Order: sequence, then C-alpha cells, then structure tokens
Amino acid sequence: MPFPDAGGAGPATHTRHDVVPTGRAADDQVTVWLNPAHGALLMHVIRTGLVTPVWCTSWRQDATTLIGPLIGFPPLPYVDLPRPQITTSHPNGFWKRDHVDTWLGDAPAIWIDDDFTGLDHEWARERTTRGQTTALVQPDPRVGLLAEHVVEVLAWAALLPVARADASGNSCDTKAARSL
Repeated sequence: MPFPDAGGAGPATHTRHDVVPTGRAADDQVTVWLNPAHGALLMHVIRTGLVTPVWCTSWRQDATTLIGPLIGFPPLPYVDLPRPQITTSHPNGFWKRDHVDTWLGDAPAIWIDDDFTGLDHEWARERTTRGQTTALVQPDPRVGLLAEHVVEVLAWAALLPVARADASGNSCDTKAARSL
C-alpha cells in the first residue's frame, strides 16, 4: 500500500478504500490505496505453491479481514506483531525484524516491504550465511508493488530446494519458503 502524495492521492493505478481497523469507531476510518491488479498477480504466486504467503504488517489480523478481501485474497496467516512504543520505524533497523526472525525460525524467507534499512539487509545476509536463505524486496513507498517485484519473488523461490518424499513417504530435504 503506497503512501499518498502531498495532495492526498495515491498512484493512478490504485483505488482508494476507507476501512475501519479493529478498535476504531465507524467514523474513524483509515484510507488505504490498493491496486486491484495486485490480487490476481499475487494469487498467481500463491498458486505456484513455491511460497507460503503471510501478512507481516502493523495491520495485523485486519490485513487478512479488511485488506485481503479488497484485492481478492483468501484469509492468510499473519505475524501477530506487537504495538511498538516508538516514534520512528528505524530505532535499530526495521522494528518488525526481530519479531519476524523469531517467527521464521529456520525457514527461508522472502520479505516484501517498503521500510527496510541497511541493518535489515545485513540481517538477511547473515541469515543466508547461516543457511536460512533470506531475501528482501523493497518497493518504492510512493509507487508500491510492481510486477518486477513479483518476478523477483518467483525467481528466488524457484531456486530453493523442493521437498521430496523418501521411500517411506517421509519428507526430506524440505525448505518451506515463507513470503512475508
């Protein structure tokens, strides 16, 4: 969801939606700008089975109940992030990073967000060095997600080892990629 411009408008490709997040009164709506084409584009990625999509947003469960339906998403899991008491999103890198790191465990991940810092890119390199393949995709916050970002996600996921069953039917060499 890109930020609006100085005049309060979103990109021409996006549609304005006013939603009421959990805990807000009906007359205290929040405006979001969503590209209606993103739903189909991202559903294509989901249908490949190469990644398991997960919301990782300050919208928390509202992402799956308010935002997802507006672009045609089914309910998706989400990282239940805390409500940080910070005045900037970068006190020591991206405030979500440590929570995501814990949530991911050893799973490989590709994370799409427009708010990464150099510390977050270093975190991704360190995870990858430890064998937890991690990539960050950072759209421009004034433009939002582009098809080239989705191509990057698919190319990254296609390079991961795939799960295969051994003779007993047990899965081995598995790496479940998570797309945040």
